[in-house]
Amino acid sequence: MDFEYPSDLRYLDTHEYVRLEGEIATIGISAFAVDQLGDIVFLELPEIGGALNKGESFGNIESVKAVEDLKSPVTGIVIERNDVILESPEQLADDPYGEGWLLKVRVNDSGEIDDAMTADEYSSQVEG
Repeated sequence: MDFEYPSDLRYLDTHEYVRLEGEIATIGISAFAVDQLGDIVFLELPEIGGALNKGESFGNIESVKAVEDLKSPVTGIVIERNDVILESPEQLADDPYGEGWLLKVRVNDSGEIDDAMTADEYSSQVEG
């Protein structure tokens, strides 16, 4: 199956993505991860104002198959969370890179995403 990996995003090997616009990072999970999880039934995300640390868990995603930790690609403060997805996590499958984002974070250091993978690198890792 061919998945889409938008080139304006950076990816973690744990399947989270980050889109950086100025000092605001939008975090979500890749289409590949959504597909691997199967039917997503529950999502746990931090409150607005919560602090994230790069590489640390910020919540979890539960499907009929598994419960997975969500890892943060950046350090910063949560300024917005996607309550629509919290209420209807199954919608993640419809548009993981658009309406299916999870959090928006004001980042401390935008250089933190430099070690995240490009779309091509991520694609070759998960589909290679």
